[in-house]
Amino acid sequence: MAPAYQEETIKKFIVASAFWGIVGFSVGVYIAFQMAFPALNLGLEWTTFGRLRPVHTSAVIFAFGGNILLGSSFYVVQRTCRTTLFGGEGAAKFVFWGYQLFIVLAASGYVMGITQGKEYAEPEWYTDLWLTVVWVAYLVIFVGTIVKRKEPHIYVANWFYLAFILTIAVLHIGNNLALPVSWTGTKSYIIWSGVQDAMIQWWYGHNAVGFFLTAGFLAMMYYFIPKQAERPIYSYRLSVVHFWAISFLYIWAGPHHLHYTALPDWTQTLGMTFSIMLWMPSWGGMINGLMTLSGAWDKLRTDPVLRFLVTAVGFYGMSTFEGPVMSIKAVNSLSHYTYWTIGHVHSGALGWNAMITFGVLYYMVPRLWKRSQLYSLRLVTWHYWIASIGIVLYITSMWIAGIMQGLMWRAYDQLGFLQYSFIETVSAMHPYLVIRGTGGVFFLLGALIMVYNLIKTVNGDVRDEKPIVQRQPIAGVAG
Repeated sequence: MAPAYQEETIKKFIVASAFWGIVGFSVGVYIAFQMAFPALNLGLEWTTFGRLRPVHTSAVIFAFGGNILLGSSFYVVQRTCRTTLFGGEGAAKFVFWGYQLFIVLAASGYVMGITQGKEYAEPEWYTDLWLTVVWVAYLVIFVGTIVKRKEPHIYVANWFYLAFILTIAVLHIGNNLALPVSWTGTKSYIIWSGVQDAMIQWWYGHNAVGFFLTAGFLAMMYYFIPKQAERPIYSYRLSVVHFWAISFLYIWAGPHHLHYTALPDWTQTLGMTFSIMLWMPSWGGMINGLMTLSGAWDKLRTDPVLRFLVTAVGFYGMSTFEGPVMSIKAVNSLSHYTYWTIGHVHSGALGWNAMITFGVLYYMVPRLWKRSQLYSLRLVTWHYWIASIGIVLYITSMWIAGIMQGLMWRAYDQLGFLQYSFIETVSAMHPYLVIRGTGGVFFLLGALIMVYNLIKTVNGDVRDEKPIVQRQPIAGVAG
């Protein structure tokens, strides 16, 4: 008999993920339109793009994404280990409330301009220190649960979760080493400087993508797609190869963000080489996720939750092909510093991370609140198509704008002068920035539909609906 799993704190993580998702998407829509209509900066220091951009990125990555990662990891590790959480509900609650405090401290610091001033606008030292305490507690709970497991085998999803937790701890500490001016003030000085700081920053930045936004979400893929499809993972051996390959290769790829800079050329080439090598294990993982549906592809017609999960894996494959291509120096000379990079980032963030998170939320809420089904599968379908339209508008507008931007920056006239002034390139971007913002509105609308659906599900409401697809019996086959 399965033990009585601890789920109260997991419920809180689910609610927090949905809440912060709406906050992050809303701020994202606002700053997207600030780029098209600068008057929306309002002339206030707290509402400028520079202050709100890190609020958006941190809200969607560390608040929306982080809460689903922590909550789903506590959900999965208990069931795959057939035991309760190490430290009990009290330790899990400390991690939950400690993590929410970190989010509030970071966001308030961004708005007030209290940051270390680096690329990712890292919070100041006191916020970093608090997150370290919370993260170590999270690690202890997760590892302790695995140690006291009743199941002899450690399922691959737990390996991915563990790689995510350990690596993020190392990245966070290494990138945020700083000396505070005083223990009562907010100001500090980072210990890195110059090109070393740039290298450490992108060692952190790219591996935040590699282990926070990839390894952790792959753990979700390896558990929730087989569960929702009611099929075993396509190849367990491939999942192990996938794990070790990306764990080794990802950590070297950061220098590809620093092509044509003061970073030594050999380091840039090293980052590019490992980025290209990453394509192979990434697509191995994508194939493993998609092929899990072997014999169950028909479920995509009738199961919109599975459609979210599988579409996310497709975007994972697309993003992990585009990334290595953009790391090639010849391509990077066109794409870097342009909106193409923004399009690439959001094809991964919206298509891969957000879509799989939506699927996991739809999976977990009925089970955690002991409901027989979601309030409305039809609303899930509406959410899927509205979000998909938003993603397509967003990334295609940014691809077109970015390539145009790069080509305009490198265009010369017959006398060898730049053909376009910088302000001309800015003006040419306007229609694409409006389309980008419109795509964000669609994506936010889909998320609001999801929240309504989940609230109704928690309340125990069930909508009387006809099946989305009427299944036709196959001639000569009973049932």
